[in-house]
Amino acid sequence: MSLEIAVEKKKLKNPPLELHYLGDRVLRQAAKRVAKVDDEIRKLAREMLQTMYSQDGIGLAAPQVGINKQIIVIDIEPDNPANPPLVLINPIIKQVSRDICVAQEGCLSIPGIYMDVKRPQVVEISYKDEHGRPKTLKAGELLGRCIQHEMDHLNGVVFVDRVENSLALAQELSKHGFSYQTVKPIA
Repeated sequence: MSLEIAVEKKKLKNPPLELHYLGDRVLRQAAKRVAKVDDEIRKLAREMLQTMYSQDGIGLAAPQVGINKQIIVIDIEPDNPANPPLVLINPIIKQVSRDICVAQEGCLSIPGIYMDVKRPQVVEISYKDEHGRPKTLKAGELLGRCIQHEMDHLNGVVFVDRVENSLALAQELSKHGFSYQTVKPIA
């Protein structure tokens, strides 16, 4: 079965969905599970991909476009037309590795800010694809990090909540016009 939501990997002048930014309440709400994977959900995934490509992103969660549903789109190779994007519906983390790695993360909802974040190196998830079929995936490196980052959005967590260097974070946020008061540190 081919990917029904294939979209051209290109920037659109007017992406179909509007991004929400740090400080917006929608980013702090827990997303609701998708009851049924249907054409409406596939259309949403397609529009999320078009919006993500238009913003030079590699991942986007539905809450970032103001939609309170457990849907994530990811494409860690946006310049490679042969690499299909991933659509994760109702993803659940099954297992994480003990190995932790630190790497820089950024977020379409917090443009211009890139900070170090500690995360498990490998993650194993279960989810439904765009056809509603159950799948599992084990991912490390950039894909594993991207999945964890986007899944945080489904729980109302933004990557800056995981940044340990609060002084550097406060300076970066201020420099880019965001308030440190919007951060909810995760102990």
